[in-house]
Amino acid sequence: MRTGKLLVAAVLTVSALTVPGASTTITEQAYTGRIDRPQYEFAPPDTVLRPGLPGDVGLDPAPLRAAEQFVTDWTKPDPATGHPHFAGAVGILAHDGVIVDETVAGGALRYADAAGAELPPAQQVPMRADTIFDMASITKLFTSLAVMQLVEDGKVALDRPVAQYLPEFAANGKQSVTVRQLLTHTSGLAADPRPSLWQGYPDIPSRRKAVLDSPLTNQPGTTYLYSDINLMTLGFLVERLSGQPLDVVVRDRITQPLGMTDTAFNPPAEKLDRIAATEFQADPPRGMVRGQVHDENAWALGGVSGHAGIFSTAPDMAVLAQAILNGGAYRGARILRPETVRDMLTDYNQAFPGHAHGLGFELDQRFYMGALSAPTTAGHTGFTGTSLVIDPVSRSFAILLTNRVHPTRNWGSINPAREKWASALAEAM
Repeated sequence: MRTGKLLVAAVLTVSALTVPGASTTITEQAYTGRIDRPQYEFAPPDTVLRPGLPGDVGLDPAPLRAAEQFVTDWTKPDPATGHPHFAGAVGILAHDGVIVDETVAGGALRYADAAGAELPPAQQVPMRADTIFDMASITKLFTSLAVMQLVEDGKVALDRPVAQYLPEFAANGKQSVTVRQLLTHTSGLAADPRPSLWQGYPDIPSRRKAVLDSPLTNQPGTTYLYSDINLMTLGFLVERLSGQPLDVVVRDRITQPLGMTDTAFNPPAEKLDRIAATEFQADPPRGMVRGQVHDENAWALGGVSGHAGIFSTAPDMAVLAQAILNGGAYRGARILRPETVRDMLTDYNQAFPGHAHGLGFELDQRFYMGALSAPTTAGHTGFTGTSLVIDPVSRSFAILLTNRVHPTRNWGSINPAREKWASALAEAM
């Protein structure tokens, strides 16, 4: 446990942790004897990731090696179940601009069916450092970034009703729901559309209408409830105000400027050999899903949705993480202003303990952030087995990408691996 950082969290407010120029007198005393030092400003915007050894930035390599072994072991059959926890994984750990650990284990394509019958070795595809993963709900971060770009452009105000921008969203009593409430999952909307989009509607226009017609289950602002509908709606808002499809906006304003060349919705067929397989689906009858989005609702929307659909690699996600640590810039490309990034990493859900949330980013979630968790630690997970943890105070990040739903979603939780991976970096400090 990072006792120094937790002491800082106990004696300083969130704003003091995030606003440049905050006093460091107390924290300097709290961190006496520690290898790393807390940071109260973003990393220099010209910080570019480079490979290095843990010792180059004062880290103990032993916890990192132990985490590597843990991840590798989880790709091997467990004696109790006869199957691994996940088919394969790619992980990156970075501190102060230096990638101190990269691990690759298991297979990107390993199974033939939902029962877990392994393919012949010649037909299996091993994981590699640049394997492309279905990022699932980490897509929500890209949608949130696109929304905040519109805020910077003066096209969106966070506390105005969504219906001001999407009049049809006002249906079924939603006229007072704000943009901020969608970003923080306090809108009052249900978790998912019911019936699911692929089951209940004949085409994409009717499915989009079903999302916008969704009724409230709680009064806006009274309850935290994680909801895919929130980010689906924000994806539609981005499209309406930009005049471009969401995938085009994300490409033109986020991934292309940052040089994230393997990050996109609906990846092209020529990259299929690098894409990790996900689930064998019988209902809907899709067979082994590979190269198409796993999430059924995103699939029913053509693979592009505000809540799911992005594919990416660990190296590309490392660039995004460092851009956040740099205050919204990387290699000369700025996607957001520093004050906007700071706003995204501020907890607006203090009324809902345990559900700390910025604008799109989850905050302080120990179940996957492990010992890196603190009031300003930001990140997100994806149902397919992905996770991203960004710690501004130590200028560090942890990325673990797995295809844990390959060949089935029923092999259990991988949260212990997520936590172990992130905690290793904290322990190394």
